[in-house]
Amino acid sequence: MSKVCVFFGTGYEEIEALTVVDILRRQGIDTEMVSITGEKTVVGSHHIPVVMDCLIEMVDFNEVDMIVLPGGLAGTRNLESCELLMEQVDAFAASGKAVCAICAAPSILGHRGILKGKKAIAYPGFEDQLKDAVITYEPAVRDGNIITGRGMGCSIPFALAIIEYLSGQKAADEMAAKIVYSR
Repeated sequence: MSKVCVFFGTGYEEIEALTVVDILRRQGIDTEMVSITGEKTVVGSHHIPVVMDCLIEMVDFNEVDMIVLPGGLAGTRNLESCELLMEQVDAFAASGKAVCAICAAPSILGHRGILKGKKAIAYPGFEDQLKDAVITYEPAVRDGNIITGRGMGCSIPFALAIIEYLSGQKAADEMAAKIVYSR
């Protein structure tokens, strides 16, 4: 079974983060909400506190198949300033393990040189932060082991792209039907 960790920093975009967690758990994918703050409760960009499953220091990254970085401007900045997380993002990308980011968070991948020659998207106005990427304007796009999403309104297509990556097209289509989402 695949294991996914969704990382939360103060100021994360609630819908982007929680939609992914919800849809992946509905699919039966082992999905953990991980705090980078040192506290189990993390407050989002719209002041909604959410209790995490664990702290980043507790994660055994050898058991993780995918890293997910939700957006939110402050949340993205906080994720990018977490050295332990950035070491893992680099290691995952280099080894071919999946790294996913939505909204402002794909800028992290651009800053780290991970998007060179890859199709990617980010929140409108952040395209210039996707260094050396091939910019697309799809709600969510996958290129190899990298999945990026455009913004909050694209949270469902982003989550379905993750399911497609982990469980196949049929599973993603079935989940879309279950949640009454037209692909």
